[in-house]
Amino acid sequence: MSTHVHKVAMAQFSPVLGDVGANLDKHLSYVREAVEARAKILVFPELGLTGYQTQDLTLEVARPVHHPEIQLLVDASREIDILFSFVEEAEDYRFYVSAVYASGGSILHIHRKAYLPTYGMFDERRYFAAGDSFETFRTALGKTGVMICEDAWHLSSPYLLAMNGATVVFVPASSPWRNAMAAEDLGSHAFWRQLLQTYAQLLGLHVVFVNRVGYEDGVHFYGGSGVVGPDGSWIAQAKSNEETLVFAEIDVRATRRARYTTPLVRDERMDIVKRQLDGILRRGSTHA
Repeated sequence: MSTHVHKVAMAQFSPVLGDVGANLDKHLSYVREAVEARAKILVFPELGLTGYQTQDLTLEVARPVHHPEIQLLVDASREIDILFSFVEEAEDYRFYVSAVYASGGSILHIHRKAYLPTYGMFDERRYFAAGDSFETFRTALGKTGVMICEDAWHLSSPYLLAMNGATVVFVPASSPWRNAMAAEDLGSHAFWRQLLQTYAQLLGLHVVFVNRVGYEDGVHFYGGSGVVGPDGSWIAQAKSNEETLVFAEIDVRATRRARYTTPLVRDERMDIVKRQLDGILRRGSTHA
């Protein structure tokens, strides 16, 4: 395989709510399968180690990054880069929905979910603290960023990552099947597809979306994981409602071509954005 092409694995599965040990075993099993398939990077869904609706189980399932169960996955990254997600317990006893990118037996990056949905069926702010940044880090794919589920429903998140040099963005998610659009559409699945395709095309980057499946306290998570290329096309897609390990080959040269033919990132005017946001913040309202 070309040095420009990298095989990425996406573990679309159904975590067991509250059972970190069982979920860790599933993670390690997928690691072995992905290594055998010669993938270079393996991505898991949001809160794959804990289940999504932790609520009153939060204290029980939370782990600091130095916890032995977390370190088992970090150690497994000696064979393959791994992005996994869990409830992180910080030193000051704040709890975050976090995603760790581990490589070579070390943690390269931790992203803490910045946007915590607290509307409709969601109640995340009741249990978790919010992260406060969108930073990039270097992987075999180039500069990389992470958005956790709801992060991606805010325009500023992918924008900040792209302006900070990201050419690929990982989106671990626990998105339920719900009607976010008109009744004749396919609800959140259709919304996610359109949203990620738009980001990929406008920002000239690859988007790796990994969503869980299964039922949890009556909530249905549909999956639909896949990779979108910089031209907006789906390079790989997993079937809905099915546990699977799906693979995609990402050619990093696709971003080079996309940003040359459609140089939107090159021509972006961050000075305008900064000046106008400063003005809006001074006025104290986003609705002025």
